[in-house]
Amino acid sequence: MLGGMTSSGLTLDNFDRDVRPQDDLFGFVNGAWVREHEIPEDRARYGSFDRLREESEAAMRELITEAAGASAEPGTPRRQVGDLFTSFMDEEQIEQLGAEPIREDLALADGLQTATDLVRASGALARKGIDGFVGFYSIADARESTTNVLYLAQHGIGLPDESYYREDQHAETREKYVAHIGRMFELAGLDPEQAQVVMDLETRLAKAHWDRVANRDAVKTYNKTTRTELDELTPGVDWSAWLEGVGAEESVLDPVVVEQPSYLTGFAEALAQEPIEAWRAWLRWRIISSRAAYLSGAFVDEQFEFVGKQLSGIPQLKERWKRGVGLVEELIGEAAGQLYVEKHFPPHAKERMENLVANLVEAYRRDFESLPWMSQATRDKALEKLAKFTPKIGYPQEWKDYSSIEIDAADLVGNVDRATAWEVDRMLTRVGDPVDKNEWFMTPQTVNAYYMPVMNEIVFPAAILQPPFFDVDAEDAVNYGGIGAVIGHEIGHGFDDQGSRFDGDGNLTDWWTEDDRERFDGLAKKLVEQFDRLEPRDAPGQKINGGLTVGENIGDLGGLTIGYKAFQIAQETEASPELDGFTGDERFFLGWAQVWCGKAREAEAKRLLTIDPHAPTDQRANVARNLQEFHDTFGVAEGDGMFLAEDDRVRIF
Repeated sequence: MLGGMTSSGLTLDNFDRDVRPQDDLFGFVNGAWVREHEIPEDRARYGSFDRLREESEAAMRELITEAAGASAEPGTPRRQVGDLFTSFMDEEQIEQLGAEPIREDLALADGLQTATDLVRASGALARKGIDGFVGFYSIADARESTTNVLYLAQHGIGLPDESYYREDQHAETREKYVAHIGRMFELAGLDPEQAQVVMDLETRLAKAHWDRVANRDAVKTYNKTTRTELDELTPGVDWSAWLEGVGAEESVLDPVVVEQPSYLTGFAEALAQEPIEAWRAWLRWRIISSRAAYLSGAFVDEQFEFVGKQLSGIPQLKERWKRGVGLVEELIGEAAGQLYVEKHFPPHAKERMENLVANLVEAYRRDFESLPWMSQATRDKALEKLAKFTPKIGYPQEWKDYSSIEIDAADLVGNVDRATAWEVDRMLTRVGDPVDKNEWFMTPQTVNAYYMPVMNEIVFPAAILQPPFFDVDAEDAVNYGGIGAVIGHEIGHGFDDQGSRFDGDGNLTDWWTEDDRERFDGLAKKLVEQFDRLEPRDAPGQKINGGLTVGENIGDLGGLTIGYKAFQIAQETEASPELDGFTGDERFFLGWAQVWCGKAREAEAKRLLTIDPHAPTDQRANVARNLQEFHDTFGVAEGDGMFLAEDDRVRIF
């Protein structure tokens, strides 16, 4: 689709001409940028996604600031957005209040006398968004995808995941965490000696937590349970008290899906064996850590010292307006999204995206019809699932109605409490109801995309439909290498190691033949082993966890492969010309690599290796080494850095 579009869409200034694409595709396309750009002081990492997020953030600041100064009607999106932002920006009042906004919640913790008190209080605080012993959300039932069900998930710890409580490499972080808890307790007028009590209790809970790899398993984490079975799983846990606290009917937990049953049993054992004084300290910490961002500067600064600097290596706290924009997007994001779409999403961008999606789906269809390792029985089911894919582009057809939430420009913590309670009520009251197919799980101003297995849908918010992902003024090659491969990636999640367990209607069911599953698992294992050997440029000496990242790596590999096929389909009607000294095929791969332009601080890179299911950006770009088409396009030969022997390459789709 050239049609007068002569821009290549490549950012040539970022290229490092001293690097050959045959040796390092990422380095060739992004090397000059990596060398010349510093990570902003208030960020742990920075790259293509972050630049677009900054642009979205700046656009939202303009819209929100304008709304804050307007005299809109109460309850309208514009008024709510403006008043919430105003309440966050009123530093004078926030400083005057100090820790006063959490005194009532701390009194609740002080009054605990029994295990049932703790469970009830945890539910009541969860209603305000204060993390308790269990996480919960409602979504389509993975085995009855037309109906919503409540899911319960492990919770209760303050470090990024269970490995931080046991691995030697995190010993210093554990020490600093205890000191951090102590300082926060002092700021709240509490005994800092209780910090070690909190750490000991969190360490016990962490021992019952599942690791990140186990939590990826869609089958293991689906444990549908009756209320009677839940009570048997958690002796001594008064779930009726929890429901009373959170404000839900008894039926919400009958049935319920428990993601990590052994964690809930471990919690029940800890609840029975640990003294109530320890649980009081633990709940006080849950309250303080969850509310610190909305309290006086001393709390904000101390939280940043640990969460920002220690965990992620960020030197500088974000400006207050950026944090204010983030709060608006977190609590009433679709209200802000309506303002964003009105001003920043051209209709013709949606039309061109729909054409790209159609070609990607067609490329997958052709691929499935010729996959050598897939049997006809599985092929038929895969094609059926593909035909049922639902793409959503830009913004929701129906917006969430926040008008019943009371937003007071002079009551920050109250606003957080009320907006969170509104969302909790929305989640709980829909349990047992039919699934709303129009719901979005990201706002239009979010720079990201996702695949939802239980709804078999791919979603592309408006904010990601910009360069380098999508350039409405550029010709096809870079767009297919950018957003095309991202579309392919998201569709590919429907057929990765976990998405392939869901059928076309979003139900968790085994629709593969046993032999096909075995062949697929063998290919996935080969990709795991390939990534296990790779070292990210931002964390020298460290290795990628191929098991943790395998789903995203399958998505990247499949997205790039199918994106290339879709580009060839597009060229059937109009061949891509040579631009900026590169052929269409070369620009396709260069477009893919420039999507992953970025760098991270070493502390952040190490943290992400532990918790992030995505590989580091340099290795996401260089997954191209698995494609014969990449070798052919650039003449990659044995001895080149990107060369991969045919037997070592992985091709799933």
